[in-house]
Amino acid sequence: MFSADQLKYDEHGLLGAIIQDYKTNEVLMFAFMNKEAVERTLKGPYVTFWSRSRQKYWVKGEESGHTQEVKEVFYDCDGDALLIKVDQKVAACHEGYRSCFFRKIEGSTGSFGDKVIAERMFDPKQAYKK
Repeated sequence: MFSADQLKYDEHGLLGAIIQDYKTNEVLMFAFMNKEAVERTLKGPYVTFWSRSRQKYWVKGEESGHTQEVKEVFYDCDGDALLIKVDQKVAACHEGYRSCFFRKIEGSTGSFGDKVIAERMFDPKQAYKK
């Protein structure tokens, strides 16, 4: 039987989690989890993270309704990172994009720029009225 104790957390008690769409395999976001967040996620139905800035647990979609229902959870060979496949409702990014990875670095050595490669799916000001 798997236990969250089997994972390797950093000196702050955290590990990284990559969130991926379970149907398309699109990478949606990256966030941190501590042991309790891992346990809450495994109980489901939604992914729970640890917010380093707010020092509290948060469930994606608790304000916007853009939830991430857990479908599969994997851990890497070192046990220090998770890959969580989810059913993403609407969008993962708090800036209104489906994925947090909506900017692409382009150019050549010494001359790089960035480009937005996605369309906004919602207005963040409306979704997060706080």
